[in-house]
Formats: sequence, structure tokens, C-alpha cells
Amino acid sequence: MTADLQLAKVAGAIADAARARMLCALLDGRARTATELGISAEVSSSTTSAHLAKLTELGFLSVVRQGKHRYFQLANAQVATALEALLQLSAPPEASFSPTTPAHLRYARSCYDHLAGTVAVALHEQLLRQGWLITIENQLQPGNQHYQLSSSGTQLFTAMGVDLQPKPRSRRQYACACLDWSERKAHLGGYLGAALLEMMLAQQWLQREPDDRVLHLTRKGQIALKQHFALSLPERD
Repeated sequence: MTADLQLAKVAGAIADAARARMLCALLDGRARTATELGISAEVSSSTTSAHLAKLTELGFLSVVRQGKHRYFQLANAQVATALEALLQLSAPPEASFSPTTPAHLRYARSCYDHLAGTVAVALHEQLLRQGWLITIENQLQPGNQHYQLSSSGTQLFTAMGVDLQPKPRSRRQYACACLDWSERKAHLGGYLGAALLEMMLAQQWLQREPDDRVLHLTRKGQIALKQHFALSLPERD
């Protein structure tokens, strides 16, 4: 199959509203059962099975089996990045941009496995402003911003307990700009973004809301962001 026909096939899979809801429900990085995804998409169990089979066949989803149970999750970070980009394209900014994203999602949420929203954008800008992240050129993807940690950035992240070493043979981008679909500015993506969020959750700077992408910035997180990043952010109302 030629590339253009394959693209049309993939686009057609996302074009269905129920399948789009299922994919968006998995953007928090968690795995879910067919029943849970069927409820989120508001379709019958037979229709859910057909949708999940199609999404799995096309490489959007992977299946995790535990005993008698099957769980579905996004196949990889590249799928999540593509979905986030499409979400941004689905509501192009007007001359005077006014976000319509619900406040609880806009402030702090997970973008697959890294931090997104107002908090993430502010943190990304501060990392660049302070010189902890350095922009590098990537010949394979010249249109995207890629980063490396400066020596001071490496010291900062190491002191906080962020794991700076990706898995051997990992093909994932180490650190890159990921366009935030609610803020229309970049936040930190790639392996480093995921490692940073993992640390922030482990240290309880952020707390997950059950069964949702929403993240809550705790009082401890406020203090830590100010202490380590010189960043003052209020808790979400």
C-alpha cells in the first residue's frame, strides 16, 4: 500500500467519533478495559470490540493481558504525540485566542506520560530562560525544537532525583518541544519530560485525579517549584 493510501486509512480510523473518544480517553497513559472504553465512547460492547480491533490492527493500540483480562493502551509515545497535534489542529487559534478548554484540564494534566497545561508551559519557559535546557538542531526533524540539558541543568535534575538515562536502544526523542493544545505554546516532551513527571508524582508535587488526565499541583509542589525552579504558581481553583 502506498503512503498516501495508508495515510487515508489511518485518518479514517481516527475520523470516527467513537474511536476518537476512546483514543482521547487513553491519553493519560493508563490502560483500560474494553468495557471502560465502550462507556467513554457511549457505544455497545459489540461496536466497542470492532473499534478496538481496528485501532489495534492499525497500530494505535497495544493489548496487555493479565489473566483473563485484556487492557488496551496507546501503542507508544509517537501515537500520543500525533493525537495531541491533531487536537491542536482541530481548534485552530483565532486572531484573539481565547481558550475553550475546561479549567481543570487546562491547568495541569498528563499528555500521555509527560506534563501538559499551564503549569507545564510555565515550567518549560523557565527551563529555557534559566539556561537549564539548550536548544539543539536535529537534521532529521528540522521543524521541531529538540533539547539537551546544560551542565547546570544536569546538576539540577540529578539533585531532584530525575532519572536522566533512557533505556538502552530507546529510539525516543530525549527532550523536545511538544505543542500544548490548550495553551498553544510548547511544553517539555520526550523521555526527559516523562522522567520529570514521574519524579513529580513520586514526590507528590502533583497528584492524579482518579480515572482522569487531570493533575493537581499540591502545596508541596508549589514550594518545590519555587525552590528548585524559581517558579511561583498558585494551586488551581
